[in-house]
Amino acid sequence: MLRALGSSIRLGACLVVLACAVGSRALAQTTNPQAQISQPQPKYTVVDPAANRPPDANQIMWMHEQQAKRRKFDAANLERRRQLIEDTALLLKLAQELKREVARASVRGLSSAEMQKLEDIERLAHNVQLKMKLTVGAG
Repeated sequence: MLRALGSSIRLGACLVVLACAVGSRALAQTTNPQAQISQPQPKYTVVDPAANRPPDANQIMWMHEQQAKRRKFDAANLERRRQLIEDTALLLKLAQELKREVARASVRGLSSAEMQKLEDIERLAHNVQLKMKLTVGAG
């Protein structure tokens, strides 16, 4: 029984020493100025005053100009695309017609109508190539 009592006293003493060590460490951290400096807590948030400022008349005018430029840019690109589609369809149609005509009369040379179609095909192909290279800028 004395042995059990001695073990209990030793266990209790160890728990007291451990509790004192933890308590003293926590106290040292709260009173340590280094610990407070290393982790500052912000008291308020700094907001840039220009962040929520409403736009002035010059900025509004500039935004309207940019929107107008963008609308013109979109309209020009839409028109260029429409022309490309039309020219490409016509180019395909003329090329197929010329191919059929040349296949029918393979022995003789090209007639004046066939030469005219060939020139139209060449002109359209050149126009399509230029329109595909064309880049319309917004600025």
